[in-house]
Amino acid sequence: MKQNIYFIGAGGIGMAALERYLLAKGCNVAGYDRTPSDLTRALEAEGVSMTYSGDETGIPPQFRNPETTLVVYTPAVPESLPIFKWFRENGFEIVKRAKLLGEVTRMSKGICFAGTHGKTTTSSMAAHLLHCGSTGCSAFLGGVLRNYGTNFLLSESSPYTVIEADEYDRSFHHLSPYVAVITSTDPDHLDIYGTEEAYLESFAHFTELIRPDGALVVHTGLKLKPRVKPGVRTFTYSRDEGDFHAQNIRHTNGSIIFDFVAPDGVISDIELGVPVEINIENAVAAIAAAWIVSEADPGNVRAAISSFMGPKRRFEFHLREAGPLGRAIIDDYAHHPDELKASISSVKALYPDRRLTVAFQPHLYSRTRDFAAEFAQALSLADSVILLDIYPARELPIEGVTSKIIFDKISCPDKVMINKEDLTDTVKKRNFDILLTAGAGDICDLLPEIVKNAK
Repeated sequence: MKQNIYFIGAGGIGMAALERYLLAKGCNVAGYDRTPSDLTRALEAEGVSMTYSGDETGIPPQFRNPETTLVVYTPAVPESLPIFKWFRENGFEIVKRAKLLGEVTRMSKGICFAGTHGKTTTSSMAAHLLHCGSTGCSAFLGGVLRNYGTNFLLSESSPYTVIEADEYDRSFHHLSPYVAVITSTDPDHLDIYGTEEAYLESFAHFTELIRPDGALVVHTGLKLKPRVKPGVRTFTYSRDEGDFHAQNIRHTNGSIIFDFVAPDGVISDIELGVPVEINIENAVAAIAAAWIVSEADPGNVRAAISSFMGPKRRFEFHLREAGPLGRAIIDDYAHHPDELKASISSVKALYPDRRLTVAFQPHLYSRTRDFAAEFAQALSLADSVILLDIYPARELPIEGVTSKIIFDKISCPDKVMINKEDLTDTVKKRNFDILLTAGAGDICDLLPEIVKNAK
C-alpha cells in the first residue's frame, strides 16, 4: 500500500474509520470534504490534513505525486468535482472505499457480516464481544456503537478485523473474508441489481471470496446457494435451529435470557443488553463468529452481550418512563419491509398491552415503488400509523411514486400521512403510549423536540 492516502469525501463516517486506521498504521492521510463538522475537526486533531475547497489548490504538496499517493473516494461525491478531475487527469490511482477495505481484509483476518438487514447490529455485537475478550479486534462498522461513541475500533495486536460487508453497489465483492456471516438475502437495492436472482447471485459470489482456511455462517432457510472454496467450513444459524441457535429462552421483568448452543458446546444464561426478540438471533450470529475464531469464553460472552448497548438508531430508547403506564419513545433505522416488521413486532412483544404508534419515513423512491405493499403490511401491525414523505437520499423523484402508494394499502384504520415538518405537532396531539420512529432518512433529527414535548 502507498504511504500517502488522500480521501475525497473524508468527512463521512465510513471514510473516517479508514483514515484513523491508516494513521495508526503510519500512513500520511489527507482529504477533502464539503463542509467542516465535529467529525472533520476531530480528524484534523488526530493528524488528517483536511481541506474544504473543491479544487486542487487545497491538496498538500506531499499528496501531489501519483507514484506515492493513493486516492480513495465515496460514490456520494460527484465525479465532476474539480479536485476529482485533477487527480484523474494527472494519473493517480483512484479507488472506492470498498476496495481499500478489501485490502484491510487481506492484511488481517476479516470477520465480515453481510445481509439485507441485521448486519450492523450483529457486526457491532461481535466487535464488542471480541473487544472485551483477550483476542481483541479492529472493527469497521456501519453505525456508531453506543458503548464507544464511534464506528471504529482499533487493536494494535489482534489479527482480527470485524467488517460490515455492504452489498450496495456490490461493495462486498472487494473483501476477502476469513469468516463470513450472512444474516439475510431478502431482495433490496433493486435499482442496482434489477432482479432478485441477480441480488442472490451477488451473495453467492461473496461466498466464493472466503479464504480456503475460513468459514461461512449462514442463516437457515435462505434462498442463497453458497459457492465456497474447498476447505471452507460451512455452518447454519438461527434463533431456534441450525448448528448455532438459542434454547431455553426466558422473558422475565423486561429481560431476555437464553442459552447459546454450538455444535460442540453450550453457554447458558446469556442476558441481552438490548432486550428485544430480534437480538436473540443477532446474538447467536455474533457469538457463532466468536466461537469459530476461538474467542467464546462463557464468562466473557455473558459479560459482553449483557453490556452491549447497540448501535445508535438500532432500537434506541429516547424515552423510557417507569411503571406500567410509562411511555416510551424508540428510534430504529428500519428501512426495509422485513426490518420494519421485525422492529414493530419487537416493540409489541416488549409492550404487549400498550398502544403502539409508528412514525415511518420511507427511504428512496425506488425502494418505495418496489416494496409498497410489503411496507403497508408491516405498518398495518401498528395501532396507529404516521406516514411521512419519502426521503430521497441519492435519487431523483420517480413519477407516480409517493408515500401515498404505501398509505392506501395500510389496513390499520388509525392512519395519517403528513409532511416531515408536521411530525412534532402531530405526535404531540396524539397522546401516544409507545412511539416508534423508523426509517433511514432524517426522521431522527426531530426526536429531541418530540422527546422534549413528551416530558
